[in-house]
Amino acid sequence: MHTHAACPIQRPAAPPGFPRVGPARNLTGMDDIARPQADPGDDALMLAYAAGDVAAFEVLYRRHRDKLYRFLVRQLRNPALADEIFQDIWQRVIAGREGWRPDALFTTWLYRIAHNRLADHWRAASHRPPPPEDADARTARVADPDTPERNASAFEDRRQLQRALEALPVEQREVLLLRLEQDLTLEEIGAITGAGRETVKSRLRYAMDKLRAMLNA
Repeated sequence: MHTHAACPIQRPAAPPGFPRVGPARNLTGMDDIARPQADPGDDALMLAYAAGDVAAFEVLYRRHRDKLYRFLVRQLRNPALADEIFQDIWQRVIAGREGWRPDALFTTWLYRIAHNRLADHWRAASHRPPPPEDADARTARVADPDTPERNASAFEDRRQLQRALEALPVEQREVLLLRLEQDLTLEEIGAITGAGRETVKSRLRYAMDKLRAMLNA
């Protein structure tokens, strides 16, 4: 029986200025926050990081890096450009740590930064740049590390899905990815994109209808 090697996700490089924990350093920011024995939530980690616990940031980064990177690759279809914007987003997280307040979920804040950064990119480009010739293959190789090894049929399915996503308007594709891949609520997606709940709901419905039609054609 033939097996196919898994296509591991290409880990994006840590952003410049990424904080590191020294081996002999005992940072106590997390000790100042009352929390259960279970893993701390994103908000607690961000508050701890703002208070000086750089280890808390490393946990946040590991927790969100893969999903954020896949989101960017699906939007941009260019891993090199996705890596550049990925690093810029985390730089903005680092720069904004002291002013961050848990008024919204950390995930909402993170993807709002990503949304704004992507909007800046499209405005600067003035038009959508053509993807690389092997964009479909490269995007399909950005696999979820939590899934089993993929076979050739699954690879083709992912490529077909990416092509269908590419055919969606930018606004519809964004809400679809945020809903299905990031598992965000309509309210959270609205906070990220600046659209009202009903607008988000409408974009999601149209995107799903178009996606089904293209995949079943």
